Amino acid sequence: MWGILIALLSGALMSVQGVFNTELTKQTSLWVSTGWVQISAFLVCVAAWLFTGRESVGALMKVENKYILLGGVIGAFITVTVIQSMSSLGPAKAAMLIVIAQLAVAYLIELFGMFGVEKVDFQWRKLLGMAIAIAGIVIFKWEK
Repeated sequence: MWGILIALLSGALMSVQGVFNTELTKQTSLWVSTGWVQISAFLVCVAAWLFTGRESVGALMKVENKYILLGGVIGAFITVTVIQSMSSLGPAKAAMLIVIAQLAVAYLIELFGMFGVEKVDFQWRKLLGMAIAIAGIVIFKWEK
């Protein structure tokens, strides 16, 4: 149950952040707002690290697959693409498409066991669920 609540909170925060970032971009620029988002997130992480335990930062250099260090780089492009999609589609349509893309890519990662994730067997019901979600987007976007 805790995981479900945290996932719901995460989705809600992503939507609010996307709207905030899009509005910030309108008043500054794409890279200024993206930079601010990343720098302010870094500062929050440093403060949290100072107050919660101070694990060794040197552990980053010991990770086995160096490509997993690219999460921050990907995060910058997530911020940019969320801003651009919300600006052109609006928050609701953009969020739906973003969630469908997340679901599809996450399932492919599990299906093929990529990036160290445990491989799962193909299941038709998951594909059907994705098709229903896509149909939901079509219905949501449908105009008279």
